[in-house]
Amino acid sequence: MFRSTTSKYSSNLIQIQKQFLSTKTHDVVVIGGGPGGYVAAIKAAQLGYNTACVEKRGRLGGTCLNVGCIPSKSLLNNSHLYQEIKESAAKRGIDIKGDVSVNVQNFQKAKDDSVKQLTSGIEMLFKKNKVTYYKGTASFKDQNTIKVVPIESAAEKEELELKTEKVIIATGSEVTPFPGIEIDEERIVSSTGALSLKEIPKRLAIIGGGIIGLEMGSVYSRLGSKVTILEFAPAIGASMDGEIAKTTQKFLKKQGFDFKLGQKVVSAKRNNDVVDIEYEDVKTGKKESLQSDVLLVAIGRRPYMQGLNAEAIGLEVDKRGRVVIDDQFNTKYPNIKCIGDVTFGPMLAHKAEEEGIAAAEFFKNGHGHVNYNNIPSVMYSHPEVAWVGKTEEQLKAENIEYKIGKFPFIANSRAKTNMDSEGFVKILIDAKTERILGAHIIGPNAGEMIAEAGLALEYGASAEDVARVCHAHPTLSEAFKEANLAAFSKPINF
Repeated sequence: MFRSTTSKYSSNLIQIQKQFLSTKTHDVVVIGGGPGGYVAAIKAAQLGYNTACVEKRGRLGGTCLNVGCIPSKSLLNNSHLYQEIKESAAKRGIDIKGDVSVNVQNFQKAKDDSVKQLTSGIEMLFKKNKVTYYKGTASFKDQNTIKVVPIESAAEKEELELKTEKVIIATGSEVTPFPGIEIDEERIVSSTGALSLKEIPKRLAIIGGGIIGLEMGSVYSRLGSKVTILEFAPAIGASMDGEIAKTTQKFLKKQGFDFKLGQKVVSAKRNNDVVDIEYEDVKTGKKESLQSDVLLVAIGRRPYMQGLNAEAIGLEVDKRGRVVIDDQFNTKYPNIKCIGDVTFGPMLAHKAEEEGIAAAEFFKNGHGHVNYNNIPSVMYSHPEVAWVGKTEEQLKAENIEYKIGKFPFIANSRAKTNMDSEGFVKILIDAKTERILGAHIIGPNAGEMIAEAGLALEYGASAEDVARVCHAHPTLSEAFKEANLAAFSKPINF
C-alpha cells in the first residue's frame, strides 16, 4: 500500500515535471528560418534578446537557400560553364579533345552540396549567436504563446509551448498554383521540381516570363532543351524597364528561346511522357496547342501561412493573403511583427533580410531602416540583368522630367578582352538636379555592378558624383562610370 502510494505520487510528479519542461521562455520567437527569419533571429540575439527560431523544413535558409535562389544559381553557373566550354573555347584559343557532355547526376550533386554547406553554416551562426533552434511547426495559441510540434528529424520529440514577449512572423511564400493544372514534379513541375530534373528534356515549356521562368529556361536551354515561354502579358520581365525587357528578349531569342507573348494557357495535361498544352491569344481568342516533355509552371508565388493558426488571434490578412502591417512591421498586436514574402513588398530574399534586421531594431530601439525605393533586382541569365530605382515607365507615369545616360559593353575594354560584350548600362537622372533616379544594366557582372547604383541612390548621388569617382582600369565597372558621364555630359570612350 505504501509502495503503491509512493508510485502514484512519483508518477504525478513526473507528469508535473514533464508539463514544466514542455514550456520554454524566450524574449523573441521568430517563426520561419528563411532569409528574413534567420537574419531577424541573429540580429535579435545580437541586440541582447534571448531568441528562438522555429523552422519546420528541417533545414534553415527557407525557399531561397533550399529550393530557390541558391540551387538555381548553382545550375545557372554550371550550365553557363558547360556552354562556354562547348561553344566558346575554340574562339578563346582553347582546344577541347573529345565530346563535352553533362553528367546530370553529378550536375545535381554539385547543386545539392552547395545547399548543404550553406544550411549547415546557418546552424553554426545560430550557435555562435546563441539562438535556440526548434525544428517544428509553429502555431499561435495566443499573442504570447507559440505551440511547437516537432518534425520527424527533430532531436526534441516533445511538443512545446514557447512563452514570449515578442514574435516575428517570417513564414515566407509558396508556389502559386495554376487552376486546373496538376503538378506532379515529374512532367509538370513547379520551380522546386525544375531544380531536380533527372534528365535534360528535349522540349521545355514554361508558363510565365518572369525571372524564375527565364532563369530556369536559361539553364536547360544551355544544356540543349528547346525552350518555349508562354506569357499572358505582352512583354517579359514583369517589373523590368521596358527597353531592358525588349533587349533581354532579343538576347534570349538569339539563344534559342521561343516566345509566345499575350497568350493565355487554357489547359495542360500529362499524357504518359509528354505534356499536351492548349493556349489562346489574349486579344483574338485564337487557340493553339503544343507538346512538351516537361512543363514548368512559374506564374509567381503567394504568402504562406499554413498551420500558423493566425485566425486564433485575429491577425488581419488582405485579399492577396498578405499579413497586414504598419510601417514598423507591426500587426494588430505591437508585440507581433511580420516581415518578408508573407507580407507586402517584393518577394526577394534581400528585402526580407533588411526587414529582419529592421524589425529586431524596432523592438530594441524603436527605429529601423528599409528603403523600399532602393531594392535591387537581378536576373541571372546571360547576359545578366539588374536594376534598381525607377524605370522609364514609372518616371513618365509620375510626370518626372528625366535624362538618360547609356554606355554599351562593346566599348568597354574588359568586356572586349573577356569576349563578353553584349548589353549596356542605362542611367536615369532627374533633368533638373541630375540626381540618379534609377539604374538598369544588361550585361556581364550586372548583378554585382548594381550594388554601386544602390549606394549612389541611398546617398542621393548625382550622375556627376559617380562619374568623377576613379574606377580601376580595365574593369567592367568603367561602363557604369561612363553611363553616368553620358547622363550629365558626354562619355569619353564611346
